[in-house]
Amino acid sequence: MTDPIRLAKRVAEIVQCSRADAERYIEDGWVTVDGVIVDRPQHKVTDQHVAIDPAARLEAPQPATLLLHKPPGYDAISGVQPALVLATPAKHWSEDGSGVRPLRRHLVNLTPLVPLDREASGLVVLTQDGRVWRRLSEDGDEIEHEYVVEVAGEIAPWGLRRLNHGLSYEGRELAPCKVSWQSETRLRFAIKAVQGGQLRAMCRQVGLEVLAIRRIRIGRIPLGKMPPGQWRYLPPQERI
Repeated sequence: MTDPIRLAKRVAEIVQCSRADAERYIEDGWVTVDGVIVDRPQHKVTDQHVAIDPAARLEAPQPATLLLHKPPGYDAISGVQPALVLATPAKHWSEDGSGVRPLRRHLVNLTPLVPLDREASGLVVLTQDGRVWRRLSEDGDEIEHEYVVEVAGEIAPWGLRRLNHGLSYEGRELAPCKVSWQSETRLRFAIKAVQGGQLRAMCRQVGLEVLAIRRIRIGRIPLGKMPPGQWRYLPPQERI
């Protein structure tokens, strides 16, 4: 048995490249050890079979954006139970059709965006991409969000009309939005610049109690059929 050496050194010998390039091949998921992808350059190998994917290529690292289905009880931005803890390989949705190759570095230095009440569920965004951050931060009030709200009680006269326009929250008049019945117990809100607690307050003003809230769209990005607690990538061609 040969002495253990760093995987990056072995790859550099195989490809005849610099140690820095070897580390990039490894971190980009192009290297297998006995048939298993290993993305840690410091991983030690001896007599194992080390192979480089024939399709391997060196590209500038691209920042990743994750779309997460936050379950109730998790804090979207910060708190004792941050939704960020769900950004793990095990929680990657098996039906992710983005075409993005999962890499370990995609799961670090993520910034959570777009607040969502702790007791609510639905779509949240975690990103490494400054362009996505600017879009959702600087232009956030112009982006429409869609929610399904489970309610109980009897709506007040003209209540649906007032939900669409005619309510206030925390001392300010709310801008018009689009609210419709999805079923006898579910309302669908299409709304911009929503604040924490606002949907519950709006429903309360027309005699309804909110039982559950789920965000199903941010801009042009739908939640789709992704299960709670799982995430997928935002592909480059998909715009918020």
